[in-house]
Amino acid sequence: MMKPIHKNTANQELHSNPQFYSTQAKRLDLCQGVVGDCWFLAALQALTLHQDILKRVVPLNQSFTEKYAGIFQFWFWHFGKWVPVVVDDRLPVNEAGQLVFVSSTYKNLFWGALLEKAYAKLSGSYEDLQIGQVSDALVDFTGGVTMTINLEEAPSNLWDLLAQATYRRTLIGCQTHPQEQRVLENGLVNGHAYTLTGIWKVTCKYGPEYLVRLRNPWGKVEWKGDWSDRMTLQDFKTHFVLLVICELTPGLLSHEVGQKWTYTVQEGRWEKGYTAGGRLQSPRDIFWKNPQFLLSVWRPEQGQRSLKPCSVLVSLLQKPRHRHRNRKPHLSIGFYLFRPQYRDGQRRLPSEFFWRNVPLSKPEEFLREKEVSKKLWLAPGTYLIIPCTSEAHQESEFILRVFSRKHIFHEIGSHSGVVFSKEIVDQNEEQNEFVTKLFEKLNASGTVSIQEFRDLWKQLMLYKEVFHKQDTNRSGYLNWLQLQAAMMEAGIVLSDNVCKLMVIRYGGPNLQINFVSFVLLMLRAENMEDAFQNLTQDGKGIYLQKSEVRCFPES
Repeated sequence: MMKPIHKNTANQELHSNPQFYSTQAKRLDLCQGVVGDCWFLAALQALTLHQDILKRVVPLNQSFTEKYAGIFQFWFWHFGKWVPVVVDDRLPVNEAGQLVFVSSTYKNLFWGALLEKAYAKLSGSYEDLQIGQVSDALVDFTGGVTMTINLEEAPSNLWDLLAQATYRRTLIGCQTHPQEQRVLENGLVNGHAYTLTGIWKVTCKYGPEYLVRLRNPWGKVEWKGDWSDRMTLQDFKTHFVLLVICELTPGLLSHEVGQKWTYTVQEGRWEKGYTAGGRLQSPRDIFWKNPQFLLSVWRPEQGQRSLKPCSVLVSLLQKPRHRHRNRKPHLSIGFYLFRPQYRDGQRRLPSEFFWRNVPLSKPEEFLREKEVSKKLWLAPGTYLIIPCTSEAHQESEFILRVFSRKHIFHEIGSHSGVVFSKEIVDQNEEQNEFVTKLFEKLNASGTVSIQEFRDLWKQLMLYKEVFHKQDTNRSGYLNWLQLQAAMMEAGIVLSDNVCKLMVIRYGGPNLQINFVSFVLLMLRAENMEDAFQNLTQDGKGIYLQKSEVRCFPES
């Protein structure tokens, strides 16, 4: 049975004075309902510890009074893009009129229940939330990268990792042993997900003790062992099997403090008969048919000639093969890394290459997970990444992400272009022109000095900043009004009519302009401005003759 929250509907309301969110309420105010989505709620509890991250997923300016229309909007990072999900205000209740799924300890707060409904809509249904991993929800809330640690094989520096993770902007979850869910005598629950909410180092008579604090999504049933609602690190490693750390940037994995990271994202597909080559098994199998990605890495502070190893994080995510996330299980996935003596970035490497070369890195095991990731230390140079499934002829779409201090990354044998910045750049036919124009703007010789490259990079960073500032709905595109505002902020003023013409010229069929086209437009506009200043003496305006018009760059 569904019951509306607010009284402006015809049916009986859930509360006479509902609130969407309250800053006065305790952060950890949510309790799990009858559906087995403790993994989702554990990730959500971690999200509430970071208000700025929470606001991106849950716009907190929504209410049941101001401009209320009976709907609420939430945002999720869905395989490379932030997507909005809108739900109405009706929530499932039992015969007694009580919420059957997520609820708040504050009976008039409903943000958690509405967010769960939106996530169920994204996943297919409430039933599709019954089984999952904490890492899945953490990625969907942040677009970050997860690192999963098997606590039975925990590294010796586990406490240092936890200390760095809690100090930085990370979300942390953990899971108990995956037996049938039941409450143990010590108060823990088997087959259950928890949120790690804090750590402490305390001094005792016998020496230091390392403590962790956990939160049960049920809102009750806590650890009954030593240290009350906290437990020692040793007890934690004994009673929990997995620790999941989700970072917005991979600095924790590299131990490089205060460094800036860039990333690129590429979409791909394993298609039976074409690109579903499976794992590398025998010299003459079809492994070479898998999608091939070329990666060049270097250290930015020392240039491409530096021989010091570069920290690189590779993340492979597979998309669900059905609208309902649990209707078809995940495939077992992984990726290989090779070092080719290969300079042509357009032609795919043939099968002979894989007969004769041993991979630098390969999957220790193929995991049936939504995401697999691995940190690599690579000498500056060019590498080949091959994502694949454990068996040939298995079909699915995937997202391949690369994080490093500085790199260029693209697919071989496709029309995808190079993405230089942190943000995703759409793939289209103008990307080759994009790269060419950048260098043509500097000089006609095709060579670039260090200072020229620095100037170019500053321009790109400015373009990126103004573009994404105006892209308020995170769509990756600007309409003509947003374009006009972005160009004005970059120092170029266009009339309404001219701006509309620019969208027609540089935009797609939907009359919107992406980042690549925006950069092309900005470069040409600045070239035209330079040409104009060369022809006028006072900068106030001139009438041009036909011969003078030819001085302007073609558009």
